[in-house]
Amino acid sequence: MSSNRPFVAARLELWLDRRAEQLLRLFGWTERVITYPGYGIEDSARILGRIVLAPRWSDTQIGKAAEEFLRRRGWRNFVTAATVHSRYTIEFGDVTVSGSTDRGGYIDHRLRGHGCPVGWQTATITLGSGLEFGASVQIVPNDETFGVVSDLDDTVISTMLPRPLIAAWNSFFRTEAARQAVPGMAALYRQLLAKHPHAPLVYLSTGAWNTQGFLRRFLKRHGFPDGSMLMTDWGPTNTGWFRSGLEHKRASLLQLSIDFPQVRWILVGDDGQHDPEIYGDFAEAHPDRVRAVLIRRLNPTEQFLAHGTLEPIEPTRRRLHPGTPIIQAPDGRALASKLRDLPGVAD
Repeated sequence: MSSNRPFVAARLELWLDRRAEQLLRLFGWTERVITYPGYGIEDSARILGRIVLAPRWSDTQIGKAAEEFLRRRGWRNFVTAATVHSRYTIEFGDVTVSGSTDRGGYIDHRLRGHGCPVGWQTATITLGSGLEFGASVQIVPNDETFGVVSDLDDTVISTMLPRPLIAAWNSFFRTEAARQAVPGMAALYRQLLAKHPHAPLVYLSTGAWNTQGFLRRFLKRHGFPDGSMLMTDWGPTNTGWFRSGLEHKRASLLQLSIDFPQVRWILVGDDGQHDPEIYGDFAEAHPDRVRAVLIRRLNPTEQFLAHGTLEPIEPTRRRLHPGTPIIQAPDGRALASKLRDLPGVAD
């Protein structure tokens, strides 16, 4: 007989989070919002963020300086005290809505009729204490037909995922300044968006939301265009111990096709994990929504570090719709060069 109760690990995580929240509140920790860049069109918008607890001294100049120093070490990104089902109010343009976070403290709120103009706008998230936090939202024209979805790991940033020891070293111990960008990718994205200044750029990753602050600083430092982010939460789900990165990407692509009904996407990834399979499946199911698939080819050393073999996990032409162009190259410069040979793809 099936049960509608969440998976045991999810219930345990919720119990531990509640106990930790109660204890930290006794020590005077208060709520604050970590905002994530959202997106929308002229009719609707998606506001993203997370409500966490922080000590009162963290708002002082000394506290902010200490936090800035600590978060430059990768492990600091994963030390987060989330709230459970906290209330909030969002003001965005002509709309004011209220809601509550999920059990991980996350805000993922959709609203309609905001009336905000095209471009990067700011939504205000207000907590019960009266504290306000600004969340960036990219509003795209309703009739926009061009957009870019980009993977992050080993597509724009060299991480050598998912090998556990290497991933742990890169994520938890190396400083931000030691991380390297894939050559030419920032210039490629700027080129793709040059003719479409209001087009959506969405960074889609199986990485944890905890790292989004680092990633935004990394992207800015290396000259990548601003874009929204769709990431995942670490830990158990209502049905199992771990979240599926593949399902996260599949579901996100489908949701983006709904949220941007006119856009035909350029999908950018690498052949070290499952991007060719995921993008291929999406292009097969929705050939009219994909302009092209760009795959960064990892070199043999990167392939071995990524998954233990010298060959890509999936053949990059698997399941691709016959009318969907696919470009493969080792870096952004080579991808940009090949892209110029495909008329209409970047128009």
